[in-house]
Parts: sequence; structure tokens; C-alpha cells
Amino acid sequence: MSKILMPPITKDSWNISLLSPQTKALCVLFVAIIIWGGNWPVMKAGLNHITPFWFSMMRFALGGAALFAFQFITKSLYIPTKKDLPLILSIGLIQMMAFTVLGSIAMTQVDAGRSAILAYTTTLWVLPLSVAFFRETLAAKQWLGVILGLAGVITLFNPFSFDWSNSSLLMANGLLLIAAFCWSLCIIHLRHSKSSATAYQLAPWQMLTATVPLVFLAYWIEGPFTGDGSADFWAICLYLGPLATAFCFCAVNGASRKLSGTFVSTSMLGVPVTGLLFSNFFLSEALTIPLIAGALLICSGIFFVIISAKK
Repeated sequence: MSKILMPPITKDSWNISLLSPQTKALCVLFVAIIIWGGNWPVMKAGLNHITPFWFSMMRFALGGAALFAFQFITKSLYIPTKKDLPLILSIGLIQMMAFTVLGSIAMTQVDAGRSAILAYTTTLWVLPLSVAFFRETLAAKQWLGVILGLAGVITLFNPFSFDWSNSSLLMANGLLLIAAFCWSLCIIHLRHSKSSATAYQLAPWQMLTATVPLVFLAYWIEGPFTGDGSADFWAICLYLGPLATAFCFCAVNGASRKLSGTFVSTSMLGVPVTGLLFSNFFLSEALTIPLIAGALLICSGIFFVIISAKK
């Protein structure tokens, strides 16, 4: 009886190092999208235990501490150079501190799902900046993907049903749009930065840059530390710090160096989709027909952008 010969299985058969840098960036970005989708209902729950500025400070203090400890143990701690300072300051103060504080303040008035939608409208700002100032060219399918994604956001936002007479709610939604603009500036900066350091190397220093001023701002605006010290409070902080902050900021910023700014910002529209689903499941926020329609449009937009970027 003849033997059936099988090809030998070697470590190269499954070695992840065979993946291209762009494929690795896509995989990491996908995981970050899922984690950040869960981030929004967790943040909403956390604001029942602590005020916005102190909450933001705890997030970056724990995230930065986790990264500093890991890099020290693995002997991979990086000492920044002068070239790294612009990126440390912009990401630390604008993307991390400003984006998170604005989002936390807004979420005291706005549902978690809706907050995720408005905060991730970065494509609205990245697209004109990339095309007008950096001459980034877009393929037809990329344009179609961006248009579908934006149509999905508008559908989810549903401005015709918005209570324009509620000044507090209007201000909260405005803060979320400003937060989106802050992040878009950092996406553009990452793509055109002269720093040779990786997102992993700079992340703890960026989180430290966000933490220090937040300590003073929180004490000045909100008074002494407001966390209630409960088990739920610490569980929420651990999710938001080491996982949703330390890992996700590194993942997305790293992906921004391998993929176009327009692609990353459009792909991040997947966060409000998962945020809506998690908010509906865990917080019982309503999942209406406009929300479902918007989610489908966003997923379609992401699909076209990914296919176009792959080609």
C-alpha cells in the first residue's frame, strides 16, 4: 500500500513574521476597533463612579504605568530624542488628553452609542486635510467608501430628531465633534512626522504627557480626587487603562504609520458600530432602524476602503 506523502510542516508554515507589515497593521487595527467599541459603554458606566477630569487622568496614569513597567521588564524602554518631542506633545496633549476629556464631559449628557458616533467622525476632517494640504490621492472605491461611511454617520446622528433647544445637549454634542477634529489632526501628524520612533516606544511618554497636566486640571476644576474606590470602579479603570488605552493607542497609532490617514480614519468608523451594539446589550440603549441602517452604511464604506487599499 503506497504512502500518502504530506508536505513537511515547518515553523515557517505558520510564522506570523511572514505577514506583510500592512497585513499586521490591519489585524491589530481590527482588534483595537473591537476593544474601543466596548470602551464607550464602559466609560459611561465609569462616570457613575468618578468625575470626567479625574476619570481621564486615571485612564492615562494606569495605561502609562502599565507600558512603562512592561518596557522596563522587557528592557525595551525608549528614551525620546529631540525629534520625538513634537509627536509626544501632539499625541499626548491633543489626541489623548483633549479627545478623552472632551468625550468624558460630553458623555455626562449623551448616550454612549451616540457619543461613539460623533467622536469618530474623524473622516470629516481628515479627508479635506489630506487632500488639500498633503495632496493625498484617493481611488474611486476609496471615495465611495468614505461617502458611504459619512452617510452612515449622518444617518446614525439623525439631526432632524435632535432637540436643538437643549443648550446642554447641544454643547455636549459640539464637544464630541471638536474631539473628532483633535484626533484627525494627530492622524495627519503621524503620517507626516519625522520621528523614527515607533508608536510602542513613544506611547508611555505620550501618556505621561497627558497625565501630568490632567492632575492639575482635575484638582483645579473638580477638587480632590473623586473616585469612589469601589470594585466596579477599579475594574473599569483597569479596562480603560492598560487595555483600551495602553494597547489600543499603540495599535492605532502604529497602524497609522503603515496605512493611509484616510483609510485608518474610515476604518475607525467600525468603533461606533461595535459601540452601539455593546451599548444596546450592556446599557439597554435603544437600537432603532436608523441606527441599524447607519451601521450597514458604515460597514459598506469600510469594505470599499479596505478593498481599495489592498489593491
